[in-house]
Amino acid sequence: MIIGNLHSLEMATLPNALLQILTLPACSLQALHAREDGRFQPVGAAWFCNIAHANTSPAHERHTEFHQQWLDIQVVLEGEEIIGFDTRSVVGQHAVERKPDLFILENPCLSNQILLRSGDFVTFAPGEPHRALCCNQRPAVVRKAVFKIPFSTMKG
Repeated sequence: MIIGNLHSLEMATLPNALLQILTLPACSLQALHAREDGRFQPVGAAWFCNIAHANTSPAHERHTEFHQQWLDIQVVLEGEEIIGFDTRSVVGQHAVERKPDLFILENPCLSNQILLRSGDFVTFAPGEPHRALCCNQRPAVVRKAVFKIPFSTMKG
């Protein structure tokens, strides 16, 4: 897991593959703000990005997920959200695959949380559990971009 802000990418110590994506002009905070909601994928890129508005809600109403093949970069564009997470891998724990490579944990144990505001991002590698879209004080609308990068492209 890596935490940072799009305005100070050098402080995040991102792997080169992720830094190359987030420094693309199309992936600046200003460019992401200007995009309409939906999916975008540059020609020839193995990764894609979904931009959408969503509603935050209390943590106990949110599910905890992880992936096995994709790395997420979750960027808040507008509003704020709390994301719960744990630093221990959950690969091998009992989970339900709700969609391809979207595993929902039945009995999650998340010992940490982070508050993200506009421009803030967090990465989640395969096996890292996370509970996104938790409200800070009361439910609200947040707009975010979620980059999906095949983890296999991070190796080598």
